[in-house]
Formats: sequence, structure tokens, C-alpha cells
Amino acid sequence: MDNISLVVIGQGYVGLPLAREATRAGITVVGLDLSMAVVDGLNSGRSHVDDLSDADVSEMLDAGYKATSDYSAVRSADYVVVCVPTPLSADGNPDLAPVEASMRSIAKNLVRETTVILESTTYPGTTDVLVKGIFDDQGLTIDEDYFLAFSPERIDPGNSTFGLRNTPKVVGGVTEESGRRAVALYERVVDTVVPVRGAREAETAKLLENTYRHINIALVNEMAKFCHELNIDLWEVIDAASTKPFGFQPFYPGPGVGGHCIPIDPNYLSYEVKKSLGYPFRFVELAQEINQSMPRYVAERAAEILNEDGKSVKSAKILLLGVTYKPDIADQRESPAVPVARELAKRGADLSYFDPHVEAWKSGPRFVTKTENDHLDQALSDADLAILLQKHGEFDVDSLAQKSRRFFDTRGCTDRSHAVRL
Repeated sequence: MDNISLVVIGQGYVGLPLAREATRAGITVVGLDLSMAVVDGLNSGRSHVDDLSDADVSEMLDAGYKATSDYSAVRSADYVVVCVPTPLSADGNPDLAPVEASMRSIAKNLVRETTVILESTTYPGTTDVLVKGIFDDQGLTIDEDYFLAFSPERIDPGNSTFGLRNTPKVVGGVTEESGRRAVALYERVVDTVVPVRGAREAETAKLLENTYRHINIALVNEMAKFCHELNIDLWEVIDAASTKPFGFQPFYPGPGVGGHCIPIDPNYLSYEVKKSLGYPFRFVELAQEINQSMPRYVAERAAEILNEDGKSVKSAKILLLGVTYKPDIADQRESPAVPVARELAKRGADLSYFDPHVEAWKSGPRFVTKTENDHLDQALSDADLAILLQKHGEFDVDSLAQKSRRFFDTRGCTDRSHAVRL
């Protein structure tokens, strides 16, 4: 395996870091993406994701990387890794159209003994039934014409401690030989590879990871509601419980959940349980209900705070601080700031936002007014209420609270006496 070639399909938050690490490992890499803007940008040395700089992309190009939108690149690949989106459809069920389209294009261009690996999060059975079925329809035989495996992505955008290389990689093959070949690739790219019995175990491991977080976040979100009613400081409760050196892991409430993983992935597991077994995954459905209620709850608390000052939400000036789904990145996928803003807009609020990572932002059909850094102090003093939705490293939250008329902290970042915490 000294000289191998790899095509990574999807050059976003998952595929581009994989392409970078594979290039560093001496593998010949082609990044395939259907967006010509992405392809042209990468070939010109420009990064479009938070975790890679322009210098990182230039380093990749110098090492032989190139980007394309042409699936004929698959014909010269030893390995093809698929990192395309797996969103939810309008009815809340898994939307595997991007995976299916990608796999059909791969099957049409496949050469003998290529290993295909799916990294996109999905429900168990996708790889060995749906994907294998696409190759079967092309007359291809597994372990003769091609090999097939699943390895869940574990990219955490903005994480400065754990990246692709030092995060263990779970790998499961549809067949034993498929698993062995997939493991051989990842052993070149990451420090630790964790083989499992099959593709379904690997698919389910990813869903378990994020369902665990989803449920525990829902637990503290529901506690936030009744602790407020009982005049209990939940943030102190969590800090106190965290002093126990065993048997407890802290999770924190917030205005909702964002990103691709937590709002979406557990639904894939719930969908498969209901479809295959005929009964609901009740923990997931309850957690979804609670977490999806938080934006409305934040809007209700905002109205409560304004009412204490004798003001209505209607026509109130509300400044939203931080609109991304995670701190210190520009990624806005499924950010709870959007439904929070919609709830406030429905009540007639006059909204503006401040976020050093986001140049333009809208919560619906219209863009929300952006506050520039040099006007922030004035915006804080003019606003009837400032709401901290995301805590970026650039934010001095105590100072923001001090300069605000009223400050609503949904992240538990300040204990200033005039700040209200979720």
C-alpha cells in the first residue's frame, strides 16, 4: 500500500479534513464535489471550512491534491470515501438522496477491486442493503469487483484538541475482506483504528454517540425550565454535581441544539427502529420534543424579562449575540439562533445581531441587521434586551452584560447580578 489513490466525495466539514490528512500521509488524493464554487476555490488554494486555512489547502495542492466535479476520477482510485450530507426530509425522515446519487455515479465508474467506504451518518442497514443493492443492480459482485465498508465521521468543527488524526476511527466492513481493506486505508491516516464486526455495528455506534448527547442535553433543558420556576440555579447545581469524580458527566442547557449531528442523527435511529420493528424509540422522540421546545422557551423568557421592565416584545429592540451553532466557528447548520429569532420576530421584536464569525445572517426570508464591532457598545446600550445565544472566545461576557440595559444569558457564562441566566 505504498502508492495508493483516494477519491473523497464531498469536500465539506468532513471530506476536506480527510483529504488533508490523507494527503499528508502520502496518498494521492482527489477531492470530488458537485459545487463548482467549492472546486474552483480549492484548486485556487482557498478554504471554505473553519478547520482548514488557505495555507492548509495550498499545502495539499503542493502535495498533489486536486479538486474536481467529474466522477470519472473514480476510475483511477484504489479507494473511494463518500462524505455527502444526510439531512432530514420535509416529513422528518432520513433523506438519503445524496448518498444514493453518489453511489450510482461511483458504480458507473468503478474499476475492479476498488474499496468504497461510506462515512455519511445513516441508519443501520444502509451500507449492506441500500448501497450494496445499487452495486448489485450494476452487476457488480462484492469481494470480486469491489469492497464495501462503513466508517462514521467524528469531525468536531472548531475542536483544537481532537482532530481527524487523533480521534479513533471505527470501521466495519460488509464482508471480512472489505473491513480489512478499509482498516488498511485508515491506518495510514489516523492514529487509532477500531474495527467492529460489520457495517451495521459501525453505523449504530455513530447514532448511539449522538443519541446519548441528545438525550442528556434534553434532560438538562427540561431541568432548566422547572429549576427556573422553583428558583433554583441550575448552573450551580451542575457545577456541584460535577465535583463527583465518578458516575457523572456534565451536560448544559441552552437555547436549542444545532449542527448536523444532534438535531438530525438520532432521528435516523428512531426511523429505523420504527420502520423495522414497528414501535417508537421513545427516549429519542421525547428528547426531540424537549430540545425543539427550547427556542420558544427562550422567547417566552425574553418576554418575561421585558415585562418586568414594563415593556412588550412588540417593537422591543433585541440584540442577539452569537448566531452560530458552536463557539468560535462560522458554521450555522441547524443553529438554534434561527428558530429563536423567528419566535421573537413573530412577537414583533426589532432584531439585530452581533457575531464576528458571520458576515450576513437571516432567520427567515429577510436578513437580520448586523451590528458591527465598532458599534457594539452603542447597540448594547440601545437594546431593550441583549440575548447571549453563543459564547465565542472573543466575547467578554461580563463586559457585555455590564454594558447592556438587560442581559439574558442562555449559556450560563456570567453571574453578574443584573444578568438573567437560562
